[in-house]
Amino acid sequence: MDPNSLLGPVDLLLPYIEEVLLVLVLVNGLTRLVAQRQYKSQYEEGGAEAIVRHPVHAASNVLLLLGTFYYLTVTFHAGVLLTILVIGLFFTDFFEFEARLAEARREAKIELPKGALAAWGLVFLYVSYRSLFFVVQPIWESIV
Repeated sequence: MDPNSLLGPVDLLLPYIEEVLLVLVLVNGLTRLVAQRQYKSQYEEGGAEAIVRHPVHAASNVLLLLGTFYYLTVTFHAGVLLTILVIGLFFTDFFEFEARLAEARREAKIELPKGALAAWGLVFLYVSYRSLFFVVQPIWESIV
């Protein structure tokens, strides 16, 4: 076994870690959409007491957070920035769910989680920049 290996078999993904993070962010966005639809349908069927967290979305958040912690061990500067963004997304998502519950208790219309979507957009932009930089790298290197 390689002594530089941190997590054993997971380290096989090391050359593709940024692409794996991009996939995790896209899956998180998809589960975010599914969860929002579930919250609306739960509210319409059973009121505020029927709304529960979507388990796949919660798992997606945890996987994304663990992935960024792993990325932090690979590249420090980009890892710290991405970890801060994902922790912000994690907390924003937590409080947006509580806001949906408050809206349901007031019997108001369930709105989109605008703060969580903005935080997800920032995470998506940064991860896509890191993973797709090779597309603009020749142009960037000719300028800089």
